[in-house]
Amino acid sequence: MLLNCDLGESYGNWRMGLDEEVMPFLDQANLACGFHGGDPLTIEKTLRLAAAHGVTVGAHPAYPDLVGFGRRSMAMSPEELRSALLYQIAAIDGMANTLGVSIDYVKPHGALYNDMMANTGIRDTIMRTVADYPKPLKLMLQATVEAERHREEASKLDLALLFEAFADRCYDDDGRLLSRRKAGAVHNKARMLAQVEQLATASTVTTVSGDTLTLQVDSLCVHGDNAEGVQAIQDIRKLLTVAA
Repeated sequence: MLLNCDLGESYGNWRMGLDEEVMPFLDQANLACGFHGGDPLTIEKTLRLAAAHGVTVGAHPAYPDLVGFGRRSMAMSPEELRSALLYQIAAIDGMANTLGVSIDYVKPHGALYNDMMANTGIRDTIMRTVADYPKPLKLMLQATVEAERHREEASKLDLALLFEAFADRCYDDDGRLLSRRKAGAVHNKARMLAQVEQLATASTVTTVSGDTLTLQVDSLCVHGDNAEGVQAIQDIRKLLTVAA
């Protein structure tokens, strides 16, 4: 499994994440596009940082919700959503081109990601937008028990998918993430590492009620918002190296 992390989310004087500390341990960097975080200088710095460490870059577009950090759903027509996605992807792609960097995939952020997983119409708009982009890009979405259905949807558009799991989140019995409003939604470090090892060795997760789900995972999402998170990422990298 690859490791991916949301980066480049600082904006002006507001600082988010420890990008420089996290980047050496990653395979993929999901780069904010300015709608929920990220400004031109931050985007350029993060692209240079990813290039220096040989980390693959993906666009991380969101609803136009800078105040809410992209965590609030927004009612947008398919045309509005398509244009908002193209605007953000093209911004990252254009900045990357000036530095000799190529973006490889798109991973929606926050509420847009959750809505993509829950709403067929929104997912169809996102899939079509990524598939129609002038260069081939993959779409990253959550690995669930509906993965085969998502593959069928993407195959009709000749779109490649990347399926991701989450290191520190508890899974509900339907294969989705347990709501943060529920107890136990976020694992402590010991449970997180146990889940990562289970995914790496058995391709399964244990749900909140103790059931076992099989997930086909290409990439594992980690978070480096603080020093503890950075240390956890290092531990995950070591664990995956041993498991390989």
